[in-house]
Amino acid sequence: MTGQATPPLCTPATVTGPGRIVLDALPLPVMVVGRDMAIHYVNASAEPFLGMSRTHLVQMRLTDIIPADHPVFLLIEQVRDHGQTVVEHEVTLEGPRLHREGVTVHGAPMMEEPGSVVLTFHDSSAARVLDRQLTFRSAARSVAGMAAILAHEVKNPLSGIRGAAQLLESSVGEADRELAVLIQDEVNRIRDLVDRMDMFSDKPIERRPVNIHRVLEHVRRLAQQGFAADIRFEEVYDPSLPPVWGNRDQLVQVLLNLVKNAAEALHGPDARPDAQITLSTSYRPGIWVSTVGGKRRVQLPLLVSVRDNGPGIPENIRPHLFEPFLTTNASGSGLGLALAGKIVGDHGGVIEVESRPGQTDVLLHLPVVAEDRDMP
Repeated sequence: MTGQATPPLCTPATVTGPGRIVLDALPLPVMVVGRDMAIHYVNASAEPFLGMSRTHLVQMRLTDIIPADHPVFLLIEQVRDHGQTVVEHEVTLEGPRLHREGVTVHGAPMMEEPGSVVLTFHDSSAARVLDRQLTFRSAARSVAGMAAILAHEVKNPLSGIRGAAQLLESSVGEADRELAVLIQDEVNRIRDLVDRMDMFSDKPIERRPVNIHRVLEHVRRLAQQGFAADIRFEEVYDPSLPPVWGNRDQLVQVLLNLVKNAAEALHGPDARPDAQITLSTSYRPGIWVSTVGGKRRVQLPLLVSVRDNGPGIPENIRPHLFEPFLTTNASGSGLGLALAGKIVGDHGGVIEVESRPGQTDVLLHLPVVAEDRDMP
């Protein structure tokens, strides 16, 4: 917190009756702050936004959530001084349990209680995430078309080249034999790359209920037995989560790739002795997406997070993370995140990346098994 813990506050009945019912029904987070910065009221939508229950919040001051020099406090002063609504765009809210970027904050005076200010928060990050998903899926479709062409036009000639190199290997001298082996190795590498691109095809996936915690545990074991053997793992799971409606093998592939990316960031030139990867799950209702054609909307309440405490992703790369063939790893193909975006999209989910110096979070928003769907 930004200061020492304050004693419980005496909370007035700021919002009661029909007004409270209306505010609780609003999808936007709403908060009423008193003259002494005590939080007098929060609506239901403010709880998931701030990551705390309203019972806890109304025992706090705003300075317990965000630093005392935050621009929101200047906004509150302007509302009190001028007695009118003030708006601040692209605000970053950051505290011990809170990190929200691109938030629009509206402040308005509460006439019934002089000195109190009503704050509403509009988080536009979800809309930006969905916009990026359209871009990622468009890129994946482009790769799918390229993969089909490569599979047809490249793999057949590769087989011929490899066969010819094998014949040469058995009929030439020692020096030339090394070149024949080199040709075979390079052909195998190109064939593997084409096979990986074939994963971008639009073949329907077979789905069933999947326990996401078993998937994460499997991925963690694989990572600690190999590329992340020297990295500490932390697991923060919500054991009450329902199953994901997905394909286990593809989810393993996505999460293993994300953990591998995190490990590579931690092994980089800015490696730190306390390198850590945190795997977490939670239930976050609120994100809905429309299916193809917009015939129905699907909720994505299950959140899976892969976090590392590495140096962060360079700002100039972040907008292009899911574009095919983009990589900062000299030995990488640049298909890992593009493929992850494609697989998550095939599941009807959303993937996003939040990064700043010292921390990178990759978040998967996934659908759960519908209540009316039969469990096998």
